Amino acid sequence: MQAIAEVPLADERTTEAHDFDALFREAGTGVFRTLYAYTGGRRDIAEEAMAEAFARALARSGTIRDPVAWIYRTAFRLANEELRGERRRGPAPAEEGSPPPELSGLIEALRRLSPNQRAAIVLRHVLDLDVAEVAHRMGTATPTVRVHIHRGRKKLRELLGAEEVDDA
Repeated sequence: MQAIAEVPLADERTTEAHDFDALFREAGTGVFRTLYAYTGGRRDIAEEAMAEAFARALARSGTIRDPVAWIYRTAFRLANEELRGERRRGPAPAEEGSPPPELSGLIEALRRLSPNQRAAIVLRHVLDLDVAEVAHRMGTATPTVRVHIHRGRKKLRELLGAEEVDDA
């Protein structure tokens, strides 16, 4: 008689425990920088989204296979929800320590990109990640990220009147 291999039930996930203290030390700065650029220099939204994403990851630590990518995707979603809510409520008062005036045009142009285009551009050019890593952190396919970057750059050139830029 042939032995039947045991298959774990869907609820019995086999994931290793993650060291979130080390993860925060290693990835926290990059997550914050990315969110800061993604939100157009909104430190309050960036800090809140990052903190909430790490808190949610910690609460679900036993079910997350790749915590860095999960944290990025969750933080982008949280920041985007806050930005959408802010648009409905009206603009927030200018915060202290806002970005320098020479960057205001770029920040406004970034805000006019779709969330996926903005995320891809920020991960690629602020964190200087290769396209494969951007795709991994966004939880999407590499060709999709290339499209987001291409379309985002095209729109930024239109909005800013910039010269041609190298593609990813």
